[in-house]
Amino acid sequence: MKYVVLFSLALIAGLVSLPAAAAGDAEAGGKLFSKTCGGCHSVGENARGGFGPQLNGIIGRPAGTTTDYQYSDAMKNSGVVWTRDKLAAYIEAPKKVVSGTRMIFWGISDQEKIDNLLAYLATFQAQ
Repeated sequence: MKYVVLFSLALIAGLVSLPAAAAGDAEAGGKLFSKTCGGCHSVGENARGGFGPQLNGIIGRPAGTTTDYQYSDAMKNSGVVWTRDKLAAYIEAPKKVVSGTRMIFWGISDQEKIDNLLAYLATFQAQ
């Protein structure tokens, strides 16, 4: 009986910690953002559109709706809302999510890196 209780507690502890593990590492995501995304996109207090739109508050925002960037018709008319899952799919393969996007990026296939980027972007939701 004691082992069943210990096993159950260990199983529950493991299940409870899964979402935290899947959330990503914002610090690692920030470094990756600087190297991979920062040439075109900005985040933070002074973020604005440039070669790409600023990404403050991206999670939950409809695609193609910031006022400081000229989006492609494909992006404006995509009907996409940037949920965490939709952003993950877009980071992995942009043209599969929004066919006709002007974004010149081949994607990232490493799920850990995608989770890290999303954790970093989530830190700019209130901006």
